[in-house]
Amino acid sequence: MVDVGAKAATARSATARGRVYASAETLRAIESNAVAKGNVFEVARVAGILAAKRTGDLIPLCHPLALDVVAVQFRLNAAAGCIDIEATASLTGKTGVEMEAMTAVSVAALTIYDMCKALDKGMTISDVRLVRKSGGKSGAYERPGE
Repeated sequence: MVDVGAKAATARSATARGRVYASAETLRAIESNAVAKGNVFEVARVAGILAAKRTGDLIPLCHPLALDVVAVQFRLNAAAGCIDIEATASLTGKTGVEMEAMTAVSVAALTIYDMCKALDKGMTISDVRLVRKSGGKSGAYERPGE
């Protein structure tokens, strides 16, 4: 792990996005809350939040962080045949939260797949990426086109 002991604590935030592509039938089942395992978005939201909190346990050289907030949101995009996922993580600390935001998106996407795999084994998880971050020595970052 990188030594962050001498760094000053600053307000830090990161937002990540990703997508799950699924059939129109699967998207309709999610939208109408007709998936046998339950409310897909609420379960995936909790899974993403829990995953962000455990990032330091999942990724070998990540610091364990005391997050101030993790928010996970979903937008069903029937025209594109997908669900857009966005997660934001924030804290006041000595290291960034980019990995926590991307872990939240990734695990939320995996949870959607798990909950819907009986309906659609052909779902695809795609485009997990950092879209913005703030705080720390390197300052702000915004992915072009986001």
